[in-house]
Amino acid sequence: ITVPVADPSAWATAMNNLGIVPMGLTGQQLSFDPNLGIITPINPMMAGISLVPPHPVAAELPVIKEIIHCKSCTLFPQNPNLPPPSTRERPPGCKTVFVGGLPENATEEIIKEVFDQCGEIVAIRKSKKNFCHIRFSEEFMVDKALYLSGYRMRIGSSTDKKDSGRIHVDFAQARDDLYEWECKQRLLAREERHRRKIQEDRLRPPSPPPIMHYSEHEAALLAEKLKEDNKFSEATAVLFTWIDRGEVNRRSANHFYSMIQSANSHVRRLMNEKAQHEEEMELAKEHFKNSLLAILTQFEQITAVFTAATRQKAWDHFSKAQRKNIDIWRKQCEELRNAQNEEIMGIRREEEMEMSDEDLEENPCKKMRMEDTVLSAQTCALREENDSLRWQLDAYRNEVELLKKEQGKMYRTEEDHTQEQQLHFLQQTMQNMQQQLLRLQEELKGKELELEQARDEQHYLEGEVLSLREKVGQTSWSYCQIICISICIIVLFEGKSSNICSFTSLLCCLYLHTGIISTFLHVHPFGANIEYLWSYIQRLDTKISASELERLMVRLPNMFKQEFSGVGATLEKRWKFCGFEALKTV
Repeated sequence: ITVPVADPSAWATAMNNLGIVPMGLTGQQLSFDPNLGIITPINPMMAGISLVPPHPVAAELPVIKEIIHCKSCTLFPQNPNLPPPSTRERPPGCKTVFVGGLPENATEEIIKEVFDQCGEIVAIRKSKKNFCHIRFSEEFMVDKALYLSGYRMRIGSSTDKKDSGRIHVDFAQARDDLYEWECKQRLLAREERHRRKIQEDRLRPPSPPPIMHYSEHEAALLAEKLKEDNKFSEATAVLFTWIDRGEVNRRSANHFYSMIQSANSHVRRLMNEKAQHEEEMELAKEHFKNSLLAILTQFEQITAVFTAATRQKAWDHFSKAQRKNIDIWRKQCEELRNAQNEEIMGIRREEEMEMSDEDLEENPCKKMRMEDTVLSAQTCALREENDSLRWQLDAYRNEVELLKKEQGKMYRTEEDHTQEQQLHFLQQTMQNMQQQLLRLQEELKGKELELEQARDEQHYLEGEVLSLREKVGQTSWSYCQIICISICIIVLFEGKSSNICSFTSLLCCLYLHTGIISTFLHVHPFGANIEYLWSYIQRLDTKISASELERLMVRLPNMFKQEFSGVGATLEKRWKFCGFEALKTV
């Protein structure tokens, strides 16, 4: 039941007697609870005491407490200008509060009547002095009890000192609260360990299947599994376990040898799968390279558009801001195009390194070394195949001996007839294997002879190259010397047309760039910087970079020299043509 405050002056008189300034009493709504017998204003800050849900209040606003009426006493709030009551640090699992400053005439029933509004009270331990301890059933009820700290309690309407007192509510340390809190924490820890164990059991990998013991029947089943691709891994694990356990003996050696031979037959399948994956990887690389070339082509088209826009007949019609933007876009596009070009050149260099084309041009002995390694690998492969054939021949001999022993012990039956057929077949197979072994031995001898010839030729070429390097290192290069060295290298590569073509193409490219640079610098007697020179040659050869041009001119000091002009910030490097000066000094 809500009733308006009819006479606010009575409330103001009561609060003035206590030294409290009345605030906001006019028009407040009071609530009456018939169960508790309390007439109190609706306070949105007292959760559990008020009859309406709490509203959010800004932290900087002070909490305004109201007068609380009970059946036997009345609670008056403290002055809001005073600081809030202090509290100690909250103990873990606190359900007990300390209440001090009680009136001398306050009984346990009055205390229960006041604090019963905060929640269910488990026990009240009152002292002979003016304090008590109250234990609630839940922890959140302690926060509601702390709200009453600072209130002045007056029993009835008496003004005697024994019937009034300022109560102070604070956290209290109780062994029962600490024990319940520890029990609860242990329970939570047990539940957490249980959940963690369930999670670990769920994520734990399954145990490997048990390995059966060796027997002839199990060996026959395992030999069939070894021939199947999908059961090969499981079968090899069982075979390894049997061999590791020591199941191999004189009686079972032939069975184990057959199973090992079956396992070895999968090597060719695995190599074929590897070759297939490598082919897929090469196709992916080719697709990536084609995509990059398409991107580079589009960059070239965009660069051509910018080049056309910067020509005089179109450039004059653009405004200053438009020219600035076009110039910025052109530079960005050229930088991106050069980066793409460098990436494609890097891919090409990697491919050439894989094919060993550039290495063969720089070092003529490297091809011979590669051939030497290939022949060595073929020799090792032939030796391994020779050993495997010998082992197979030994196995067939053992099987033939076993068949002969079984033939002497048993009578002539249909099974004997089939065994004779098998023996005849094995003999024929053994003869074929012997013939194949002789043929492989002949091939091995031929490969060894070729290897020796290749080594002799390699030593000869290494000596020629060393002598040529000594001659080249003694003097500086000129046009005639470059031509002589080229002729010598072509003679060394006699009989190898692919190397001659690749070298001559490189030499022609070198002469072309040298001639263009010489002509360009001859018409610029005061020299030109590397950027200006590169911008001119790039129109003829888009694949060359400024660093490559600079390296080429550094290698020819008799034709090109570098000079510095300017002072300080205007310092600039310029290249000049000095070929005629070198001729005058000769």
